[in-house]
Amino acid sequence: MSKTTFINAVLIDPKSNTLTNGSLTIEDGFIDKINGPSKGNIIDCKNKYLAPGVIDLGVHICEPGERHKESFKSASMAAASGGVTSIVTFPNTIPVIDNPELLEFFMKRARESSKVRILPTAAITKKVEGKEISELSFLQDAGAIAFTNGLKTIKDPKILLRALNYASSLQSLFIGHCEDYYLSNKVSATSSLFSTKMGLSSAPRETELMGLERDTLLSDLAKVNYHAAQITTKKSFLKIKELKSKKNNISAGISIHHLLFDESYIENYRTFFKLRPPLRSISDKEFILKNIKDDTIDTISSFHLPQDEESKRLPFEKAAFGAIGLQTLLPACLKLVHDKILDLPTLFKKISLNPAKLLNLKSGILKEDYPADLILFDPDKPFTVDRFKLLSKAKNTPFDGYKLYGEVLKTFVKGNEIYKSRNAIDT
Repeated sequence: MSKTTFINAVLIDPKSNTLTNGSLTIEDGFIDKINGPSKGNIIDCKNKYLAPGVIDLGVHICEPGERHKESFKSASMAAASGGVTSIVTFPNTIPVIDNPELLEFFMKRARESSKVRILPTAAITKKVEGKEISELSFLQDAGAIAFTNGLKTIKDPKILLRALNYASSLQSLFIGHCEDYYLSNKVSATSSLFSTKMGLSSAPRETELMGLERDTLLSDLAKVNYHAAQITTKKSFLKIKELKSKKNNISAGISIHHLLFDESYIENYRTFFKLRPPLRSISDKEFILKNIKDDTIDTISSFHLPQDEESKRLPFEKAAFGAIGLQTLLPACLKLVHDKILDLPTLFKKISLNPAKLLNLKSGILKEDYPADLILFDPDKPFTVDRFKLLSKAKNTPFDGYKLYGEVLKTFVKGNEIYKSRNAIDT
């Protein structure tokens, strides 16, 4: 039986909201003992931070169909170097993952090529077209951990309600994209004086609230567990807060890009900042930042969406939506810690513990008998992002040239070291 003990570590416990100096022993892929006697191989952490691995909710891996943008191998390397030990994938591949045979192929490729855990969602409607419901029970049997239509809204409420009822009968989670279909279709920005000045097609920020209110009303009728993937405006935030005060089957997330950037960043038509939903006003961003510490927003994710150069080097209106974010998720989130918006335990609650709870995973905390999915990192190491040095195949990051903090020294999945930085602590 192989054992490793991390000594002189600062242990981050998001469940008890504490930082403690101590040790942790792993054995055969699981956490064996916290603050027990040192056994086996010894890793002196030298007061660096040991935390549960990040669970990134809503990642696009472009395999099958567009491996030139991202593959399991490249996504896995980017994730591991960024402290992400589990990737929750969206089904918007080519073809769409809407049948068990394709899902089984997807998981086979993941097992062959990925060192991190791949947790697949499946399309709730065929081809994510919102017209015909997928065979959800067969997809769940094949390994789908949740259902979603990805970044596409189901415009027909009758079909959505039927799909939600089906998902509810399976006690599954539905991850919804909250935008009114008709208002948000074929627009590039949020309506404002800024977008008008730039001459961009736009939709009011209320399109998110309209989508949220419709989806949560139907999810309440279906009694399904509903997760609003990205809540990016003050009005939507307050609506989630109101809904949570009345029931327990609603949760919400946000992308780190929407927490750190606002619509002013698309000035000069910089397409790496063209996201879905569009970046919001400074006041919306600042309101959510001010309130991100409470439990209204459960998760912070990258919404990693690789695009090739040809898709982004176009006029803003024609350029593809999306940005990569697997490798920069933790350093970008650590900016919230350096700016004293969140403390480390609260941050890991939103990037590790809460995603695990949403998906009923035995993960996300440092606890005996839990899988040893761990990261050892230095939260204070500064660096400047160079997009060409990122490990993803695509390089469409909005952080290019930005100064961030945090270096992952080692990453472990099932107790196995899958990543070690050049500055890693020697054992």
